[in-house]
Amino acid sequence: MDFDDLFSSKPKDPLVELAKQDLGPLSLDELAARIEALKAEIARVEAHRDAAAHHLSAADELFKK
Repeated sequence: MDFDDLFSSKPKDPLVELAKQDLGPLSLDELAARIEALKAEIARVEAHRDAAAHHLSAADELFKK
């Protein structure tokens, strides 16, 4: 293990860690639950992205020259 791994200045990317996980031991029910959780997270991220885009659009409109 590297010194940097023990004392990293920034946390590990959860998406990278998620992609590294072995899915082999998971049952069909666990895989289905994981898919539903990921779909919910995708919906949450899309909603945040849409809100940020709306906010940016409103700011651009307000400060148009």
